[in-house]
Amino acid sequence: MSNVKVGATRILAIETSCDETAAAVIDNGRHIRSNMIASQIALHQRYGGVFPEMASRAHIEAIAPVIRQAMEDAGAGWDSLTAVAVTKGPGLPGSLVVGVNAAKGICLAYDLPLIGVNHLEGHLYAHWLAGTGPAANGPAGESEQDFPLLGLIVSGGHTELVLMKGHGEYELIGHTVDDAAGEAFDKVARMLALGYPGGPAIERAATQGNPHRFKFSRPRMDRPFDFSFSGAKTAAWYVVRDFGGMIDGKPNPRVPVFDLAASFQEAVVDWLVDKTLRAAQHYHAHAVLIGGGVSANRLLRERMATLLPMPVFFPPLSLCTDNAAMIGAAAHFAYLRGARHDLDMDVEPDLKIG
Repeated sequence: MSNVKVGATRILAIETSCDETAAAVIDNGRHIRSNMIASQIALHQRYGGVFPEMASRAHIEAIAPVIRQAMEDAGAGWDSLTAVAVTKGPGLPGSLVVGVNAAKGICLAYDLPLIGVNHLEGHLYAHWLAGTGPAANGPAGESEQDFPLLGLIVSGGHTELVLMKGHGEYELIGHTVDDAAGEAFDKVARMLALGYPGGPAIERAATQGNPHRFKFSRPRMDRPFDFSFSGAKTAAWYVVRDFGGMIDGKPNPRVPVFDLAASFQEAVVDWLVDKTLRAAQHYHAHAVLIGGGVSANRLLRERMATLLPMPVFFPPLSLCTDNAAMIGAAAHFAYLRGARHDLDMDVEPDLKIG
Protein backbone atom coordinates (compact mmCIF):
# COMPACT_ATOMS: atom_id res chain seq x y z
CA MET A 1 0.00 0.00 0.00
CA SER A 2 1.25 3.49 -0.89
CA ASN A 3 0.06 6.48 1.09
CA VAL A 4 -0.04 10.11 -0.02
CA LYS A 5 1.51 13.08 1.77
CA VAL A 6 -0.55 15.26 4.06
CA GLY A 7 -2.28 17.98 2.05
CA ALA A 8 -2.02 16.07 -1.22
CA THR A 9 -4.84 14.25 -2.97
CA ARG A 10 -5.15 10.76 -4.37
CA ILE A 11 -8.37 10.34 -6.28
CA LEU A 12 -9.93 7.24 -7.78
CA ALA A 13 -11.76 8.45 -10.88
CA ILE A 14 -14.42 6.61 -12.88
CA GLU A 15 -15.67 7.45 -16.38
CA THR A 16 -18.57 5.70 -18.13
CA SER A 17 -20.28 8.49 -20.08
CA CYS A 18 -20.43 6.67 -23.41
CA ASP A 19 -18.65 3.55 -24.63
CA GLU A 20 -15.43 3.47 -22.61
CA THR A 21 -15.35 1.89 -19.15
CA ALA A 22 -12.46 3.66 -17.45
CA ALA A 23 -10.89 4.04 -14.03
CA ALA A 24 -7.74 5.87 -12.94
CA VAL A 25 -5.85 6.80 -9.81
CA ILE A 26 -4.50 10.36 -9.92
CA ASP A 27 -2.17 12.04 -7.44
CA ASN A 28 -2.46 15.81 -6.90
CA GLY A 29 -4.43 16.34 -10.10
CA ARG A 30 -1.31 15.88 -12.22
CA HIS A 31 0.32 12.51 -11.85
CA ILE A 32 -1.19 9.38 -13.36
CA ARG A 33 -0.59 6.33 -11.19
CA SER A 34 -2.89 4.19 -13.32
CA ASN A 35 -5.32 4.72 -16.18
CA MET A 36 -7.38 1.71 -17.26
CA ILE A 37 -9.76 1.73 -20.23
CA ALA A 38 -11.99 -1.08 -21.49
CA SER A 39 -13.01 -0.06 -24.99
CA GLN A 40 -16.28 -1.05 -26.65
CA ILE A 41 -15.29 -0.07 -30.20
CA ALA A 42 -15.38 -3.65 -31.49
CA LEU A 43 -18.85 -4.07 -29.98
CA HIS A 44 -20.34 -1.06 -31.77
CA GLN A 45 -18.50 -1.22 -35.11
CA ARG A 46 -21.21 -3.39 -36.66
CA TYR A 47 -23.72 -0.58 -36.04
CA GLY A 48 -21.53 2.28 -37.24
CA GLY A 49 -22.09 4.04 -33.91
CA VAL A 50 -22.78 3.50 -30.22
CA PHE A 51 -25.78 1.31 -29.37
CA PRO A 52 -26.83 2.69 -25.93
CA GLU A 53 -28.40 -0.44 -24.43
CA MET A 54 -25.42 -2.60 -25.36
CA ALA A 55 -23.06 0.05 -24.00
CA SER A 56 -24.79 -0.05 -20.61
CA ARG A 57 -24.57 -3.83 -20.41
CA ALA A 58 -20.89 -3.77 -21.34
CA HIS A 59 -20.21 -1.20 -18.62
CA ILE A 60 -21.88 -3.42 -16.03
CA GLU A 61 -19.62 -6.32 -16.98
CA ALA A 62 -16.42 -4.28 -17.10
CA ILE A 63 -16.73 -1.78 -14.25
CA ALA A 64 -15.57 -3.91 -11.31
CA PRO A 65 -12.54 -5.48 -13.08
CA VAL A 66 -11.45 -2.09 -14.46
CA ILE A 67 -11.60 -0.42 -11.04
CA ARG A 68 -9.81 -3.34 -9.41
CA GLN A 69 -7.04 -3.22 -12.03
CA ALA A 70 -6.65 0.54 -11.69
CA MET A 71 -6.15 0.21 -7.94
CA GLU A 72 -3.71 -2.66 -8.36
CA ASP A 73 -1.67 -0.88 -11.04
CA ALA A 74 -1.48 2.22 -8.85
CA GLY A 75 -0.32 0.21 -5.86
CA ALA A 76 -3.03 2.03 -3.93
CA GLY A 77 -4.99 0.85 -0.93
CA TRP A 78 -8.51 2.04 -0.28
CA ASP A 79 -7.34 3.89 2.84
CA SER A 80 -4.87 5.91 0.73
CA LEU A 81 -7.68 7.55 -1.27
CA THR A 82 -8.74 11.12 -0.63
CA ALA A 83 -11.97 10.89 -2.63
CA VAL A 84 -13.78 9.08 -5.44
CA ALA A 85 -14.66 11.06 -8.56
CA VAL A 86 -17.09 10.04 -11.28
CA THR A 87 -18.54 11.52 -14.44
CA LYS A 88 -22.13 12.58 -13.69
CA GLY A 89 -22.83 13.98 -17.18
CA PRO A 90 -23.25 14.69 -19.97
CA GLY A 91 -23.56 11.30 -21.61
CA LEU A 92 -25.79 8.30 -22.18
CA PRO A 93 -28.11 7.89 -19.17
CA GLY A 94 -27.68 4.14 -18.80
CA SER A 95 -23.92 4.35 -19.13
CA LEU A 96 -23.61 7.18 -16.62
CA VAL A 97 -25.68 5.29 -14.04
CA VAL A 98 -23.24 2.38 -14.01
CA GLY A 99 -20.28 4.56 -13.13
CA VAL A 100 -22.13 6.72 -10.62
CA ASN A 101 -23.53 3.72 -8.77
CA ALA A 102 -20.10 2.11 -8.60
CA ALA A 103 -18.61 5.30 -7.19
CA LYS A 104 -21.38 5.64 -4.61
CA GLY A 105 -20.86 2.05 -3.48
CA ILE A 106 -17.14 2.62 -2.94
CA CYS A 107 -17.75 5.88 -1.06
CA LEU A 108 -20.29 4.18 1.18
CA ALA A 109 -18.07 1.18 1.85
CA TYR A 110 -14.93 3.17 2.67
CA ASP A 111 -16.44 6.43 3.98
CA LEU A 112 -14.93 8.54 1.20
CA PRO A 113 -16.11 11.86 -0.26
CA LEU A 114 -17.89 11.73 -3.63
CA ILE A 115 -17.13 14.26 -6.37
CA GLY A 116 -19.33 14.41 -9.45
CA VAL A 117 -17.47 15.76 -12.48
CA ASN A 118 -18.65 17.31 -15.73
CA HIS A 119 -17.26 15.20 -18.57
CA LEU A 120 -16.58 18.33 -20.65
CA GLU A 121 -14.59 19.84 -17.81
CA GLY A 122 -12.53 16.66 -17.80
CA HIS A 123 -11.42 17.23 -21.39
CA LEU A 124 -10.05 20.62 -20.39
CA TYR A 125 -8.22 19.23 -17.37
CA ALA A 126 -6.51 16.55 -19.42
CA HIS A 127 -3.99 19.34 -20.05
CA TRP A 128 -2.98 19.43 -16.40
CA LEU A 129 -1.84 15.81 -16.36
CA ALA A 130 1.91 15.49 -16.30
CA GLY A 131 3.93 12.62 -17.67
CA THR A 132 6.77 11.77 -19.96
CA GLY A 133 7.25 12.86 -23.57
CA PRO A 134 4.24 14.66 -25.04
CA ALA A 135 2.26 14.24 -21.83
CA ALA A 136 4.57 16.77 -20.13
CA ASN A 137 3.55 19.68 -22.39
CA GLY A 138 1.21 22.57 -21.73
CA PRO A 139 -0.12 23.65 -18.33
CA ALA A 140 0.88 20.28 -16.83
CA GLY A 141 4.04 21.86 -15.47
CA GLU A 142 4.18 23.06 -11.88
CA SER A 143 3.76 26.73 -12.90
CA GLU A 144 0.19 27.65 -13.86
CA GLN A 145 -0.72 29.01 -17.27
CA ASP A 146 -2.19 32.51 -17.01
CA PHE A 147 -5.95 32.79 -17.38
CA PRO A 148 -8.10 33.30 -19.35
CA LEU A 149 -7.66 30.21 -21.47
CA LEU A 150 -9.80 29.21 -24.43
CA GLY A 151 -10.89 25.58 -24.62
CA LEU A 152 -12.09 23.83 -27.76
CA ILE A 153 -13.81 20.57 -26.85
CA VAL A 154 -14.34 18.60 -30.03
CA SER A 155 -15.57 15.02 -30.01
CA GLY A 156 -18.28 12.68 -31.24
CA GLY A 157 -20.93 14.28 -29.08
CA HIS A 158 -19.61 17.79 -28.46
CA THR A 159 -18.17 20.81 -30.19
CA GLU A 160 -17.86 23.67 -27.71
CA LEU A 161 -15.74 26.77 -27.29
CA VAL A 162 -15.30 27.48 -23.57
CA LEU A 163 -13.63 30.49 -22.00
CA MET A 164 -11.83 29.29 -18.89
CA LYS A 165 -11.50 32.29 -16.57
CA GLY A 166 -10.00 30.29 -13.70
CA HIS A 167 -10.21 26.86 -12.14
CA GLY A 168 -13.89 25.90 -12.24
CA GLU A 169 -14.90 29.22 -13.88
CA TYR A 170 -16.28 28.77 -17.38
CA GLU A 171 -18.25 30.69 -19.97
CA LEU A 172 -19.70 28.81 -22.92
CA ILE A 173 -19.12 31.14 -25.87
CA GLY A 174 -19.88 28.78 -28.76
CA HIS A 175 -21.31 25.36 -29.48
CA THR A 176 -22.65 23.26 -32.32
CA VAL A 177 -26.28 23.87 -33.17
CA ASP A 178 -26.67 20.43 -34.77
CA ASP A 179 -24.15 17.64 -35.33
CA ALA A 180 -20.89 17.68 -33.43
CA ALA A 181 -17.73 17.51 -35.54
CA GLY A 182 -17.01 13.91 -34.52
CA GLU A 183 -20.61 12.92 -35.21
CA ALA A 184 -20.36 14.44 -38.69
CA PHE A 185 -17.16 12.47 -39.31
CA ASP A 186 -18.94 9.28 -38.21
CA LYS A 187 -21.89 9.87 -40.54
CA VAL A 188 -19.79 10.73 -43.58
CA ALA A 189 -17.52 7.76 -42.92
CA ARG A 190 -20.61 5.55 -42.79
CA MET A 191 -21.92 6.81 -46.14
CA LEU A 192 -18.48 6.18 -47.65
CA ALA A 193 -18.27 2.71 -46.03
CA LEU A 194 -15.00 3.65 -44.33
CA GLY A 195 -15.82 2.12 -40.93
CA TYR A 196 -16.22 3.24 -37.33
CA PRO A 197 -15.06 5.34 -35.56
CA GLY A 198 -15.40 7.82 -38.40
CA GLY A 199 -12.76 10.40 -37.44
CA PRO A 200 -9.72 8.12 -37.82
CA ALA A 201 -11.32 6.46 -40.88
CA ILE A 202 -11.83 9.80 -42.64
CA GLU A 203 -8.30 10.86 -41.71
CA ARG A 204 -6.78 7.70 -43.20
CA ALA A 205 -8.78 8.02 -46.41
CA ALA A 206 -7.94 11.72 -46.71
CA THR A 207 -4.23 10.98 -47.03
CA GLN A 208 -4.97 9.53 -50.50
CA GLY A 209 -7.33 12.28 -51.65
CA ASN A 210 -7.40 15.83 -53.02
CA PRO A 211 -8.67 18.16 -50.25
CA HIS A 212 -9.58 20.89 -52.75
CA ARG A 213 -11.75 18.92 -55.16
CA PHE A 214 -15.03 19.66 -53.39
CA LYS A 215 -15.96 22.92 -51.67
CA PHE A 216 -18.36 23.05 -48.73
CA SER A 217 -20.19 26.29 -48.05
CA ARG A 218 -19.48 27.83 -44.66
CA PRO A 219 -22.77 28.02 -42.71
CA ARG A 220 -24.04 31.40 -41.55
CA MET A 221 -24.55 31.54 -37.80
CA ASP A 222 -26.46 34.01 -35.64
CA ARG A 223 -23.77 33.75 -32.96
CA PRO A 224 -20.22 34.26 -34.26
CA PHE A 225 -18.61 31.36 -32.39
CA ASP A 226 -21.26 28.69 -32.94
CA PHE A 227 -20.73 25.73 -35.27
CA SER A 228 -22.87 23.76 -37.70
CA PHE A 229 -21.76 20.63 -39.53
CA SER A 230 -25.01 19.09 -40.72
CA GLY A 231 -25.03 21.13 -43.94
CA ALA A 232 -21.61 19.85 -44.93
CA LYS A 233 -22.71 16.31 -44.10
CA THR A 234 -25.75 16.73 -46.38
CA ALA A 235 -23.57 18.22 -49.12
CA ALA A 236 -21.34 15.15 -48.92
CA TRP A 237 -24.40 12.95 -49.36
CA TYR A 238 -25.34 14.91 -52.51
CA VAL A 239 -21.87 14.25 -53.91
CA VAL A 240 -22.33 10.53 -53.31
CA ARG A 241 -25.76 10.70 -54.97
CA ASP A 242 -24.45 12.60 -58.01
CA PHE A 243 -21.77 9.96 -58.59
CA GLY A 244 -24.22 7.06 -58.54
CA GLY A 245 -25.33 6.76 -54.94
CA MET A 246 -25.17 3.63 -52.84
CA ILE A 247 -25.17 0.01 -54.00
CA ASP A 248 -25.79 -2.67 -51.36
CA GLY A 249 -24.79 -0.30 -48.57
CA LYS A 250 -21.61 0.88 -50.27
CA PRO A 251 -20.91 3.90 -52.48
CA ASN A 252 -20.96 3.36 -56.24
CA PRO A 253 -17.40 2.60 -57.46
CA ARG A 254 -17.51 5.92 -59.35
CA VAL A 255 -17.77 7.88 -56.09
CA PRO A 256 -14.41 9.65 -55.44
CA VAL A 257 -14.23 8.41 -51.86
CA PHE A 258 -10.72 9.62 -51.05
CA ASP A 259 -11.23 13.09 -52.53
CA LEU A 260 -14.54 13.48 -50.74
CA ALA A 261 -13.03 12.37 -47.42
CA ALA A 262 -10.12 14.78 -47.83
CA SER A 263 -12.37 17.68 -48.83
CA PHE A 264 -14.75 17.07 -45.94
CA GLN A 265 -11.90 16.90 -43.44
CA GLU A 266 -10.45 20.10 -44.92
CA ALA A 267 -13.74 21.96 -44.43
CA VAL A 268 -14.29 20.79 -40.84
CA VAL A 269 -10.73 21.61 -39.79
CA ASP A 270 -10.89 25.00 -41.51
CA TRP A 271 -14.05 25.97 -39.61
CA LEU A 272 -12.70 24.74 -36.27
CA VAL A 273 -9.44 26.64 -36.69
CA ASP A 274 -11.04 29.85 -37.93
CA LYS A 275 -13.59 30.15 -35.12
CA THR A 276 -11.06 29.14 -32.45
CA LEU A 277 -8.61 31.78 -33.70
CA ARG A 278 -11.23 34.53 -33.76
CA ALA A 279 -12.56 33.60 -30.32
CA ALA A 280 -9.08 33.47 -28.80
CA GLN A 281 -8.28 36.92 -30.17
CA HIS A 282 -11.64 38.37 -29.14
CA TYR A 283 -11.34 37.19 -25.54
CA HIS A 284 -7.57 37.81 -25.30
CA ALA A 285 -6.85 34.20 -24.35
CA HIS A 286 -3.32 33.52 -23.16
CA ALA A 287 -3.40 30.01 -24.63
CA VAL A 288 -5.75 27.54 -26.32
CA LEU A 289 -6.51 24.07 -24.93
CA ILE A 290 -7.92 21.55 -27.40
CA GLY A 291 -9.37 18.25 -26.20
CA GLY A 292 -11.76 15.47 -27.13
CA GLY A 293 -11.47 12.63 -29.61
CA VAL A 294 -11.23 14.83 -32.70
CA SER A 295 -8.24 16.63 -31.16
CA ALA A 296 -6.21 13.58 -32.23
CA ASN A 297 -6.66 14.60 -35.88
CA ARG A 298 -3.24 15.36 -37.33
CA LEU A 299 -4.41 18.05 -39.76
CA LEU A 300 -6.23 19.88 -36.95
CA ARG A 301 -3.12 19.79 -34.78
CA GLU A 302 -0.90 21.09 -37.57
CA ARG A 303 -3.24 23.93 -38.56
CA MET A 304 -3.86 25.07 -34.99
CA ALA A 305 -0.15 25.06 -34.17
CA THR A 306 0.71 26.94 -37.36
CA LEU A 307 -2.07 29.53 -37.60
CA LEU A 308 -2.76 30.53 -33.99
CA PRO A 309 -0.39 33.20 -32.62
CA MET A 310 -0.78 32.13 -28.98
CA PRO A 311 0.38 28.81 -27.43
CA VAL A 312 -1.81 25.85 -28.41
CA PHE A 313 -1.87 22.70 -26.30
CA PHE A 314 -3.12 19.21 -27.12
CA PRO A 315 -3.24 16.23 -24.75
CA PRO A 316 -1.20 13.17 -25.69
CA LEU A 317 -3.19 10.88 -27.97
CA SER A 318 -3.97 8.50 -25.09
CA LEU A 319 -5.83 11.30 -23.30
CA CYS A 320 -7.78 12.69 -26.27
CA THR A 321 -10.55 10.10 -26.18
CA ASP A 322 -12.67 9.43 -23.09
CA ASN A 323 -10.61 8.38 -20.08
CA ALA A 324 -10.78 8.53 -16.30
CA ALA A 325 -7.44 10.28 -15.76
CA MET A 326 -8.89 13.57 -16.98
CA ILE A 327 -11.84 13.13 -14.60
CA GLY A 328 -9.39 12.67 -11.73
CA ALA A 329 -7.50 15.83 -12.71
CA ALA A 330 -10.69 17.89 -12.80
CA ALA A 331 -11.81 16.37 -9.49
CA HIS A 332 -8.58 17.42 -7.76
CA PHE A 333 -9.22 21.09 -8.45
CA ALA A 334 -12.90 20.67 -7.56
CA TYR A 335 -11.87 19.04 -4.27
CA LEU A 336 -9.62 22.00 -3.47
CA ARG A 337 -12.60 24.29 -4.08
CA GLY A 338 -14.59 22.29 -1.53
CA ALA A 339 -16.79 20.40 -3.97
CA ARG A 340 -18.51 17.37 -2.41
CA HIS A 341 -21.64 15.51 -3.46
CA ASP A 342 -24.15 13.55 -1.42
CA LEU A 343 -24.81 9.90 -2.14
CA ASP A 344 -28.17 10.82 -3.63
CA MET A 345 -26.42 12.61 -6.51
CA ASP A 346 -28.15 11.78 -9.78
CA VAL A 347 -26.77 11.56 -13.30
CA GLU A 348 -27.25 14.57 -15.62
CA PRO A 349 -27.26 13.32 -19.23
CA ASP A 350 -27.69 16.85 -20.61
CA LEU A 351 -25.27 18.60 -18.29
CA LYS A 352 -23.79 21.80 -19.74
CA ILE A 353 -20.56 23.64 -19.03
CA GLY A 354 -20.52 27.33 -18.17
